Amino acid sequence: MTEITCTYIGDGQTELKHGPSGVVIHTDLPPDNGGKGRLFSPTDLLASAFASCVLTIMGKMASARGENLQGARLTITKEMAQNPRRVGAFDVKITFPAHFTQEQKNFYKTAVNACPVHQSLRSDIGLTVHIK
Repeated sequence: MTEITCTYIGDGQTELKHGPSGVVIHTDLPPDNGGKGRLFSPTDLLASAFASCVLTIMGKMASARGENLQGARLTITKEMAQNPRRVGAFDVKITFPAHFTQEQKNFYKTAVNACPVHQSLRSDIGLTVHIK
């Protein structure tokens, strides 16, 4: 188990502290929800968790295969839905190192569904994945 402590610091912002490491990050309300958008929003962190989870799983897969994934990049865009307000869809673009074959790209694309963050999301959240 990992403990994270969240403290409301005012003006729409929170401070999150990662128990094991002591690392601190801050969030802010996004402009489309009445905030100022000065920092990552909570749903930005959800998208970020999804993105980093996918690349982490890919890195683990690459290590097991003795392949070099360094330089792979994932860009994620989230789309909000209403009633209730929530994340409605993600658009994911994965750019692999230039030396990767299409077969390798297809293999690593399976990490999107294997990612524990993705497995924790509602099944009705839209997902589009593009690979380069």
